[in-house]
Amino acid sequence: MVDLRERLQQELNETLAEIERLEERLERKGDYGLGNGDHAIYEWEMCLALKQRAENKARSLEVAMRKTEEGDYGTCEVCGGQIDPARLAILPHTKRCITCAQKR
Repeated sequence: MVDLRERLQQELNETLAEIERLEERLERKGDYGLGNGDHAIYEWEMCLALKQRAENKARSLEVAMRKTEEGDYGTCEVCGGQIDPARLAILPHTKRCITCAQKR
């Protein structure tokens, strides 16, 4: 369980660092002026989407870490069944078993 917690913490740290890098890139915003098609607009919007995705991942990692402490780690939040260890090895912060994830 210690290795799992360390892995989750490492992934969380990497995700938080990515969020920080994206926030720096978001400080530069393109010009939306009439008739202006600044290519930086596309990059800014892409960075915003990536930041939102990273923030969701960070929240999921925090939940997974809490579940390791509570003893609920690896339990599907939908059906209550056990999540396949192979799935957890690839997505340690997943909240759903493969069956419930496919239904979504």
